[in-house]
Amino acid sequence: MSEKLDKYIAKKKLGFSDLTRSIRVHKVCYLFLLPYAVLFITFYVLPMITSIYFSFTNYNILEKPDFIGARNYLNLFLEDDVFTTAVKNTFLIAIITGPVGYILAFIFAWLINELPKWIRTLVVFFFYAPSISGNAYFVFKQLFNDDQNGWINRALANLGLTNAPIMFLTNPAIGLKVIIPIILWMSMGAGFLSFVAGLKGIDKAQYEAGYIDGIQNRWQELWFITLPNMKPMLLFGAVMSITSAFGVCDVTMQLAGYPSTEYYARTIVTHLFDYGFTRFEMGYASAIATVLFLTMILCNKVIQKLLSRVGH
Repeated sequence: MSEKLDKYIAKKKLGFSDLTRSIRVHKVCYLFLLPYAVLFITFYVLPMITSIYFSFTNYNILEKPDFIGARNYLNLFLEDDVFTTAVKNTFLIAIITGPVGYILAFIFAWLINELPKWIRTLVVFFFYAPSISGNAYFVFKQLFNDDQNGWINRALANLGLTNAPIMFLTNPAIGLKVIIPIILWMSMGAGFLSFVAGLKGIDKAQYEAGYIDGIQNRWQELWFITLPNMKPMLLFGAVMSITSAFGVCDVTMQLAGYPSTEYYARTIVTHLFDYGFTRFEMGYASAIATVLFLTMILCNKVIQKLLSRVGH
């Protein structure tokens, strides 16, 4: 154990010395990066550290923070039943809209890569439009509205198929079945666009060389040439997918209400919003934010580990 620790420390010292040497050699480049570094530390790193500190306190904004140790975390995991529901909903949404959305975005980008330019442009616009129109879910709000003014309910009533409006968004039994496909469609844009750009940037000569070296079909071409060349785009798409999957809040709040019926659409971010901006219990909200941050970091590490095996 001691030998492994010594090797780890030596490796870190070597990495630090390499970084120091790089800073001395490229000091002009780092000088140009300084303004961004200052802004990044000020608006991202320091708030994150402050939030972690507040997570160990009882803090309501108006009074001085009172250090209470790990009580917020104990209450969060042992006594907060609504948080348990929020975790279940968040992971359900993340599993469907994260990996499924990520894979679908790549498959669609791969399939349209060989289409004529004007068709490819229309398809890219269709997939990317929800990402740049932040309130696109309001269209679905009108579509699935629970009263007789909802487009689907009105159509069903006009056809004589229903006597009363269907509670699409307030019925816990069917609410998530309606909301999750909406979230999935809205989460695919950024990753899809990066995949399209990555596919167009691959040198076609690599495919010709691959077939000379023994590539026999499109699947081998995908695994040994396409995916290894797209690792940066794959990682970017994974990060965006994780962020959007675990950061779901606005869509569920607007469609299912706040709070939703029996908390059926409660997510971790909605729970954080409730305690932070409705109840002003910032210490407890910071604990929720810290748990969410660590979960996203862990998922990001797992994705990086999986992507490192691509092409091997």
